Amino acid sequence: MDFFYNLGVWNWFIVGAVLLVLETVVPGVHFVWFGLAAIIIGIVAVATGIAWYWQLILFAIISVATVFVVRRFADPDKEKSDEPHLNIRGSQYIGRVLVVAEEIRQGRGKVRVGDTVWHAEGEDVAAGQRVKVVGVNGTALVVERVGFDD
Repeated sequence: MDFFYNLGVWNWFIVGAVLLVLETVVPGVHFVWFGLAAIIIGIVAVATGIAWYWQLILFAIISVATVFVVRRFADPDKEKSDEPHLNIRGSQYIGRVLVVAEEIRQGRGKVRVGDTVWHAEGEDVAAGQRVKVVGVNGTALVVERVGFDD
């Protein structure tokens, strides 16, 4: 314990480095903000020589502030993509007319897309009938019956 006490403000740099290394080992973005806050406090403590209890209070304030600032500016839901359906493979079939491969009964069945068979959801339709894809629900295509005028 005396070893850490004798290091003084350098403990902040050690804690910051440990947290940044831990960030590379643990998936997600959890420790980087606390590591940066510890390094900032180390710099402030070296420059000003403030008491240890003020260092702890500033560490808590800076840690919370960095988390809120980053969450505000790095929200992935706010990112607009030029390809919003890129990872939703079934969305490329919306609007297409397909043939029912296996009868859609009680809302579930299968439709043929080229040489592939996809799960389908929708109203009951006999095999061989035409349906139009109107949406995607997970890996199932949401379909509706196509009338003679379509």
